[in-house]
Amino acid sequence: MIERPARQREEREPAYGSDVVAETLRGLGLEYISLNPGASYRGLHDSIVNYLGNERPQLILCLHEEHAVAVAHGYAKVTERPMAVALHSNVGLMHASMAIYNAFCDRVPLFALGATGPLDAAERRPWIDWIHTAADQAALVRPFVKWDDQPGSPAAAVESLVHAHQLTGAYPCAPVYVCLDASLQEAPLAGEGPALPALERFAPPSAVLPGEQEARRVLDLLHAAARPLVLAGRVGRSEAAWRARVELAEALGARVLTDLKAGAAFPSAHPLSGTAPGTFLTREGAALVRDADAILALDWIDLGGTLRQASGPETVTPRIASCSLDYVLASGWSKDHFSSAPVDVHVSTHPDLLVQALLALAGTNRPGWEAPAVEPEAAAAEVAGIPMRSLAAALAAALGDGASCLVRLPLGFDGRDLRVSHPLDYLGQDGGAGLGSGPGMAVGAALALRGTGRLPVAVLGDGDVLMGGSALWTAAHYELPLLVVVANNRSFFNDEVHQERMAVQRSRPVENRWIGQRIADPEADLAGLARSLGLVAFGPVVDEAALADALATAVHAARGGASVLVDVHVGTRGYPGGPVGS
Repeated sequence: MIERPARQREEREPAYGSDVVAETLRGLGLEYISLNPGASYRGLHDSIVNYLGNERPQLILCLHEEHAVAVAHGYAKVTERPMAVALHSNVGLMHASMAIYNAFCDRVPLFALGATGPLDAAERRPWIDWIHTAADQAALVRPFVKWDDQPGSPAAAVESLVHAHQLTGAYPCAPVYVCLDASLQEAPLAGEGPALPALERFAPPSAVLPGEQEARRVLDLLHAAARPLVLAGRVGRSEAAWRARVELAEALGARVLTDLKAGAAFPSAHPLSGTAPGTFLTREGAALVRDADAILALDWIDLGGTLRQASGPETVTPRIASCSLDYVLASGWSKDHFSSAPVDVHVSTHPDLLVQALLALAGTNRPGWEAPAVEPEAAAAEVAGIPMRSLAAALAAALGDGASCLVRLPLGFDGRDLRVSHPLDYLGQDGGAGLGSGPGMAVGAALALRGTGRLPVAVLGDGDVLMGGSALWTAAHYELPLLVVVANNRSFFNDEVHQERMAVQRSRPVENRWIGQRIADPEADLAGLARSLGLVAFGPVVDEAALADALATAVHAARGGASVLVDVHVGTRGYPGGPVGS
């Protein structure tokens, strides 16, 4: 759906500062701009609607700034390209800050456009412009954006937007923030205004190819190993890069370990797939890391922590090659750079480029090695609801062979139930591990996947939906095919597990862990909430006998073009690998 402007004027030349900004956004190839309306960028809003005709970029209306950023985040996880977001003054930026942090930690490109009341105090309207003007607005998010600017003229705005676009799309990707003075937007241009440069000449720079000598050092390390292991982390979404990783693993005879925090990186059914992924390193994954005598880490999230979790207090013994440029984003404010890892060869490039270089030198295929046998961890007893593994099986059956994309999975999802054979089969988590991002990211992925034939599916927790659920109105409004399945345990259950741990450590009553955690008395009507937002909704589904039919009906409706939510009451048990923050 595109909201078409009435009485479209045939204006060929920009007349206001915001017209120049709008033209630049179009020239940079930004398809959409998500927003919650705000007067600080009313000039830009008018330019997109009445000067550009609400096309390239098209406005995507959201009900909260945090949702607007989450939508752009989900879009970027599918496309690997930035989407624009408009944020209203200091108050909108404060609303959006958590979602910007998520996108930063998740290393996705994102083009945040802010605005402020006139910097010239003589131009400020009484009251409202004063409380919506800040001396250094970007200071609110500077620790977790890649770059920020506040241009002072239309010509400077062009320069700023071009530079921001280059930086957000350059590996390692991260959000950028450009703040536009309301006066800059609304003032008529003096003369013709600044001419746009040839924007195709200002594309984001490519990552540097690894040198042959560097690639040979990595290859020698892996060829000398009897048990090589690849840790496939934040890698590209292209099918060519996917095939290259498979071919490299086969050439090396290397086992491959993946991670639920990152998107699909290796086919789960491949004989060299090491073990099921987890949000934390699983017992089987830890054994695989310990048994390996050489490791290639491809932008692996928290390599140091993973090695320490596997080895415990012992010295890390395998030879390690790591490929990442993530260190360039490290700052003193955020500790998302994680603990230092012992690395023998560090390659500073995009992991897909190193894979290509290694593949060109790797030679004939080697046989894979046998993964160590590990005693499986005893599953905790399910309580009061459908087991999560039963939900996973029923959803897989309902989706069948049709192409789908798992946008998000909840903490209780068991990695053994994830089946991936394509880089868009699973997109990973949100980076910052805060509640409320899931619905918006699902909408953004649905926007990016519209027309591809691949159905976006988000399995979300009830706390996530209750905090961010109004984002789903945007999916219904823009008629986006989308399936949201709520794994509803009627609790902020991750924190129940934390409270149980505290009680055990302190010899206090474990049975009190639910207090201040359970979402009950009353239970939220999530299907009713979804219907009120314009979605087709089912549930609550409370027993397994009804689950298959409910999911089959929901998948059929979503594949038919509807935005759909199914509320499923799942059981509670310990999360695979332990609670977040354990």
